[in-house]
Amino acid sequence: MKYSSSKENYVKAIFHIQQEEEVVSTNALAKALSTKPASVTDMLKKLKAQKLLQYQPYKGVKLTAEGKKVALQIIRKHRLWEHFLVEKLGFGWEEVHEIAEELEHISSRKLIDRLDDFLGNPKTDPHGDPIPDAHGRMPVIHQTSLLDLPLHQPADIISVSNQSTAMLDLLSHNKIKIGTRLEVTRKFDFDRSLEIRISGHPFITISEQLAANLFVAYDATPKT
Repeated sequence: MKYSSSKENYVKAIFHIQQEEEVVSTNALAKALSTKPASVTDMLKKLKAQKLLQYQPYKGVKLTAEGKKVALQIIRKHRLWEHFLVEKLGFGWEEVHEIAEELEHISSRKLIDRLDDFLGNPKTDPHGDPIPDAHGRMPVIHQTSLLDLPLHQPADIISVSNQSTAMLDLLSHNKIKIGTRLEVTRKFDFDRSLEIRISGHPFITISEQLAANLFVAYDATPKT
């Protein structure tokens, strides 16, 4: 079934909030969508009638199995388009979110499946977020917060949780992107900032706030 862009935006927003909270409040949804709680209530009634969510006034909302399926397909399209824009059209990773917000509402399943094949069935988007497959299965990405990375342990950046333009601009300024290999050389007790080394670049110091949004993968096998 084809849904309006507005309905798809609601379903996707509920899915993302549910990753942190099992039941989504009307106020949380209104904040996420930058709209009024009264408008949210009206839309929730419509989505409930289409069996995309469970909703009781003043008790919050949860996606049904069908609602989750719809959300995962929207997320799949969004992340595939981001991958295409960066890898094939040369956009910067800080430029693609808003464009993908428009492209994610294209309904052609055949187009999206062919796009997936054309891109080589990528597992993650340019920000390191997992891309659901055609059946809505989300790849499991094993990652560690940069804050928890042991000193002098080489690791690769695999995802960024804060994907605002300001954050991505800061990362680009510091020569940090998905796939960047680095190691933490020092942790400062005063403000929990980190000194890091990136191959071929001078040592830099990054804030705890920045480090908390970076996730890495590394080989934890003890060296013999």
